[in-house]
Amino acid sequence: MIHPTAVIHPKAQLDPTVCVGPYAVIDQDVTIGPHCLIGPHVHLTGHTTIGAHNQFHAGCVIGDAPQDLKYQGEPTGLRLGDHNILREHVTVNRSNKLEEATVIGSHNFLMQHAHVAHNCQVGDFVILAGGALLAGHVRVADRAFLSGNCLVHQFVRVGMLAMMQGGSAISKDLQPFCVARGHNGMCGLNSVGLRRAAFTSEQRLELKRLYHLLFRSGKKLSAAVAAARNQCASEPARLVLEFVADSPRGICRDTSPPAEATEE
Repeated sequence: MIHPTAVIHPKAQLDPTVCVGPYAVIDQDVTIGPHCLIGPHVHLTGHTTIGAHNQFHAGCVIGDAPQDLKYQGEPTGLRLGDHNILREHVTVNRSNKLEEATVIGSHNFLMQHAHVAHNCQVGDFVILAGGALLAGHVRVADRAFLSGNCLVHQFVRVGMLAMMQGGSAISKDLQPFCVARGHNGMCGLNSVGLRRAAFTSEQRLELKRLYHLLFRSGKKLSAAVAAARNQCASEPARLVLEFVADSPRGICRDTSPPAEATEE
């Protein structure tokens, strides 16, 4: 169903099953897959390709120009996967260069007023709570959780199953499976997330030991990574080590009180 007040460019490509609400605007180069719900006052623009079963709530602006002074109006792109929910007034910008699109995967939940800037790459099953802001070129891996009003600086990476506490801000990479607190701080593992993701007790214990070795042993990070390569064998631990070793911006630091280091 398409509401009679919606404005849809005749060259836009909408699957027949798409529902469009009142006063929505869909521009020329937008392609929308099956069973998507476009709410009232939503604006879909740019060279934007949208998969199936996505929901856009009132006031979303998706695919508008990057907020980058270097951008000169090139027909850049945005791609969304399937089964995403974008709540009220979410904004997602297209990329700032032709050779790279802004990409959002599948099964993500972007709550009210969240913002995804140009050239971001967001994985699957990611949650951005209300007011969470991603600057340009940010990479967010699968199952990360950014709480309300979190800030992520440009070019920063957020690892798999990482979590950011409400109001935290990072300008350095947040390694997989960890919790960000405050400004560029970490306070241990995302233990609840690891359990929900069915990580075994052995995997969780090894990740805990690895965290202590990397951030609470008193060693330089490069030396701690080298030592950990000989002690940690699981795939999650190897993922952490590769992430840390391949971080051009540096890693958030542990800011937990010393007493927490021995807590279970």
